[in-house]
Formats: sequence, structure tokens, C-alpha cells
Amino acid sequence: MKQNLFALAIALLLAAPGGAQEHAAPRYLDPSLPLAQRLDDLLGRMTLQEKISQMQDAAPAIERLQLPAYNWWNEALHGVARAGNATVFPQAIGLAATWDAGLMFRVAGVISTEARAKYNDAVAHQNRARYFGLTFWSPNINIFRDPRWGRGQETYGEDPFLTARMGVAFVKGMQGDDPEYFKTIATPKHYAVHSGPEVLRHSFDVPVSPHDLADTYLPAFRALITEAGAQSVMCAYNSVSGSPACANRELLGRLRTDWGFQGYVVSDCGAVGDIYAGHRYVLTIEQAAALAVQSGTDLSCGDEFNYLFGAVHDRLLPESAIDQAVRRLMTARFRLGMFDPPGRVPYSSIPLSENDSEPHRLLALQAAEESIVLLRNAGDFLPLKPRYRKIAVVGPNADSTNVLLGNYHGTASHPVTPLAGMRKRFGEANIIYAPGCALTETAKADAGMLETAVQAARNADVVVAFLGISPELEGEEMDVSVPGFFGGDRVDLDLPRPQQQMLEALAATGKPLVVVLLNGSALAVNWAAEHASAILDAWYPGEEGGAAIAAVLAGDFNPAGRLPVTFYRSVAQLPPFSSYSMAGRTYRYFRGDALYRFGDGLSFSRFYYSNLRLAGRRPAAAAQAPESVVGDPVNVTVTVENAGTVAGDEVIELYVDRESPQAGMPFRTLQAFRRVHFNGKESKPVDFTLSARQLAFVDESGMLVESPGVYTISVGGQQPEPGALAAGRLVQRKLMIRGGAITFPP
Repeated sequence: MKQNLFALAIALLLAAPGGAQEHAAPRYLDPSLPLAQRLDDLLGRMTLQEKISQMQDAAPAIERLQLPAYNWWNEALHGVARAGNATVFPQAIGLAATWDAGLMFRVAGVISTEARAKYNDAVAHQNRARYFGLTFWSPNINIFRDPRWGRGQETYGEDPFLTARMGVAFVKGMQGDDPEYFKTIATPKHYAVHSGPEVLRHSFDVPVSPHDLADTYLPAFRALITEAGAQSVMCAYNSVSGSPACANRELLGRLRTDWGFQGYVVSDCGAVGDIYAGHRYVLTIEQAAALAVQSGTDLSCGDEFNYLFGAVHDRLLPESAIDQAVRRLMTARFRLGMFDPPGRVPYSSIPLSENDSEPHRLLALQAAEESIVLLRNAGDFLPLKPRYRKIAVVGPNADSTNVLLGNYHGTASHPVTPLAGMRKRFGEANIIYAPGCALTETAKADAGMLETAVQAARNADVVVAFLGISPELEGEEMDVSVPGFFGGDRVDLDLPRPQQQMLEALAATGKPLVVVLLNGSALAVNWAAEHASAILDAWYPGEEGGAAIAAVLAGDFNPAGRLPVTFYRSVAQLPPFSSYSMAGRTYRYFRGDALYRFGDGLSFSRFYYSNLRLAGRRPAAAAQAPESVVGDPVNVTVTVENAGTVAGDEVIELYVDRESPQAGMPFRTLQAFRRVHFNGKESKPVDFTLSARQLAFVDESGMLVESPGVYTISVGGQQPEPGALAAGRLVQRKLMIRGGAITFPP
């Protein structure tokens, strides 16, 4: 009896908190405990050196704590990147051209599913290498303020609202909706005010105005944190108003104090070192590392945080700052389920068979189709008519796999080039292929290539030219210096000279000419806009790009993509590339004559708009402007009709213009959009709600203010212009807002 009581006492002792059993099962491994207690227990067991080791992208294992190695660096810009086969969706700029936030959410959901499948398989095989984790350094939500920036292809374009809506959908799709566990973690980047030039990024300072900062460069970051709950943010290489972004107390402090950010901040790769070596902001690398952590950077991509041990010893920062950073990092790993039994984590059972699957491939095809923008269709030339039995397929991008992928991409198992797509879809036609020229000027130009392409055109009924640029020429800090390109950026906006010469030679044959652009940014195709029968922009369209282009050319898919950037006529219309002032940039501030405008895109159908109604606080008669009160939302309803017999999507765009805007304000802003499918001859109402915040404008001090005044609400398939009103492509109404001004947090 005494032995039984003794055994019972020992059992109770071992089961109690702090008992001997805790050596075998530490509290941080107990998933039934609150997260805060588990974090306290884990941090209490770690030495200073162990904590610091976890603050770098390649975090080593701590075997005595049963903590496996983890590499924080993973990429998923438009598919799981650099980790073998994966579904490759259109590059980010192409996804933006869909103007379809619902599609973006589905795409991100597939990306996170494939990420989990790869991670689960990697862990099962003890693979802790880079690119097989769950923390992804995407999306890139920098504003594409200048088309010369080579990394603009990674963004969602030039508009803060479109960028925010697409980015929110991406983050939600990546992180999932489980209340306890994240599917993956998304990392909006590069915070902040970052968009080239690439060759200057490690030492460049941006003296941004308070207005431009709040009006253009920060709204998307705010939305992805406050609406989507992004759990990570990457700080940029450059300085902002004199302080390096990864040591900028104002910028990093705003994340937590103004927006309630609960996650961790990671540096761009080597950016902590740039605080010292690039910006010369401090005297030593130890000071750079300490200042970054004190300012709010928790994780370094690179080894700079190795110097934190000495920085703590030299009293450059307290150990409590290290504890805070590690707590944030370990919170992410706990909420990804890395410390819990797989059976408790809903995403741990996703098998590798979910990767690169047929349903995912079909979604990549849909995304590529939706991304295509029809810019010109003279005389309704497209779709191609059955009478065209001989098709000349020409151009340096016609049979290129690289132009499908853009940068930061995975490996497509079955990429479909434009040539392959044309051959499959138009199999009954005679496809005559000739590259015609190189992408850009080379020392070994082959004059015979051009003559072969011209001869192909003479022998064909129609010519389809696949032109543009390539990720071989534009991208991140590249060793490229050829006419028109330097360091990853562009020097001008023109088609490279060999392509332009070929285009004019093809047109001289007299055969109908269709131009298909593959590119990551705007092109000044002024000559083609006057002489080609049709122009499509297909961006870098992903693994199914060739099939999608062929489907549009054949009329199997009715295009409805819209430009997420302005196509300028010349680089002469732009301010200097190194200037970050928004004056004269993007559709919101550019008053010149653009070749194609932000939001432009045609269809094989004809859509008409009517019955625009604004419901403010005080209704109005049909001929009067309705009235609203400062601070109240405004409901907007419009009737949209597909007058044609061909079914298709229409992107409905809503713009707000304020009469007599203050100096520095944009004269027009996109404030709502929706992509809607219509059957032939179908009409339906579409409604939006504008919040008070959407009717506010940023003043010169950087404050967001809604004030009384007269606003013009325009709804249509494009930006407002007189011809669109007359043609029924757009409707407008005035809105009178009364009352006293109110201010919103920026």
C-alpha cells in the first residue's frame, strides 16, 4: 500500500509543472499551453548566442532544445520558386493585368498548397535547405512609378489601390484561414519607397515628400497589414529621407504603432551591411547590426547579425532587444505548426502529388488568358479568320521559354512557348516559323535571319510577330549593358532596334500583321500602334502562356485584361529615373498624351454603361448631383450591358476626380474595380461602396483628409475621356460632399 502511494506521489510530481518530467517534455513543446507560455519557456532555455543564431536566414539547429535548422529564405512571386518543378503562373505584372482579385486569391492558394506539399516532403526527408521552408519573400508591392525599372515586372503596377487589392488577395491566399495555424507566411516587400535604379540601390537615398510617402508609397503596405494580416515585411536597401530603410525608426515604427503589425521584419539580402558599407550611416558593422535591431529589424538575410553578440557585449543594445526579435521569429514558427504534432496542423497532410498538378495547370492557363490585354484591333481583325490557312510566326520571343517565366520563377515541367501554342491550336493551318532577328543589337547580327522572316511573311496569309523584351535584359541588378538596357533597368522604352526594323520589313510585304508583346513593363510601340492590324500584350505569361495567346488569337477566349501601367510614347515624357517625386508620373499625375493609358484594354464584345446612381445621405433628382456628408459612405450602382453575341468578361473601373484639387494632389484616382462575366446580350447591375477614406485625399503634410467639395464619379471600362462618354463606354455623375473636414490615420 505504501509503495502504491509512493508511486502515485512520484507520478503526480513528474506530471506537475516544473517537475522532473519537464526535462523529457519541455513546456514549449506542449501544444495545449497558451502560445505566450510556450514562447517564454523556449526563450528562457536559450543562450544569447543561440538566440542570435536564429536571427539569420540560415538558422542552425539547436539539438539540445530539439530545434531543427530552418532556412527563412523562400520565394513565391508567381509560383513556388527555385525549388524544382512547380506551377508557374504569369509574372506579377501579368497577374495585375487580370484586374481579378478573386483569381489572385485562388492563385495564391495554389502556390501555398504547393509550398506546403514541398515542405512536408522536405521535412520527411530531413531536407532543411533554402527554398523549402514556409516563409515566403513575396509579394513585391513597390509602386512601379517608372517603366525603366527592371524589377517592375515583379509588381502589381503603378497604382496604389490596384496594388493593394491584388496584394491583399495574395497574402490571404498564401496565409490561409485557419484560426490557429498559418498555411505559409507572406512577406510584402520592399519597405519602402523602392523602385530603382538598380545600380544605385545599395547607397541611394530617397528624399520623399510627406505627401508622396502617404499618398503613393505606403498605402499598399498599410492595406496588406491591416486588412490581410501579413505576418512579415521586408525592409529595403535604399535610405528614406536620410535613414536606411532597415534602420529607419520612423518607417519601422509606423508598422507597429500605427498599423498594429504583429509579425517580424526581415532585411533584404545584405541590406544590414549596406547601413555601414553602402550608406556610411554608421562607423562599424556592429553598429549597423545593433541599429537595425533597435529600429525594428528582426531577421537578417545575410550574416551581419553575427556581430550582435559583440554589440550586446559592448552595450550597443540590450539583450532584451534580442529577446523581442527572437520572440517574433519563434511566434511565426509556432504558428506555422513547426513545434506541434503533424496531426494537429491542418496543412501537414498535403501530399507532394498536389504539386504541379493538372488542376493547377488549368488555373495557370486561366490566369494567362485573363492577363492578356488587347491594345489594338483595327477593323475587328481578331479573332483570326478561318481563311488564313498560312500563318507566319516570327520574332525572337516566338519560341523562347525564358519569356514565359520572368524572374523569381519555379521550373515549369511542360512550358508552352508561343510557337508551340500556335502549332497546337492552328494545327490545320500551315505554320511557317522564322525568328527574324535577335532580341537586341548584337555584335554578330545575322542579316539572313531577317530575309528568312520576310520570305515567310510573303508566303503567308497573315503574320504574327512575337516581340518585346526578356528577363535576360531586365531584372534585379544584372550585369547587362546593351543598347537600351543597363544594369537590369532600361534606358529607353522603344522596341530594340533589330525588332523594329524587322517589324517594318514585315509590314512592307503588305500582309496583315499582328503584334504580340512579351514584356515586363511598358513599351513605346508607336509605329505598331499606327500600322499593325492588332496588338496584344501578354507580359511574361507563365507556363501556359503559348496556349493562352493562341486561344485569344483564335477567339476561344475573349480578352479583358487591362493595363496596370501607363504606356508612354517616349522616355522624354518622363521625369528623371532617379527622382521619386510623383509629379508627372503615372496616370494620377501625368497630363500628357499617353500611347495607351492605365486601365486600357479592348474586348471582342461591346459593353455599354448606363443608369449610374449615387446614394449619398440626401438623394437627388436625375438631373441633380446627390449630396453626402463628410464621413459617410457612398453607394454606387451602374448597369452594364454586353451588346454583342460573344460572351466575355468586362473590367468595370471606378475613378474619383475632385474639382479644384489642392497643389500636389492627384487629379484622378482609381477607387474600385470588378471583373464580371457576361453572356452575349446580357445586362446586369454592378454596385460598389465607397468608404469615407476612399473619398479622402492626402494633403501636403501627409495627412489623409476628407473635406467638403464637388467630386466626379466615373464608371466604365476605362479611364474617363470625352469619346468614351459619347460612345456609352463610360458614365459620370457629380457628387456634392458637405460638412466639416475629418482626418484619417495615414
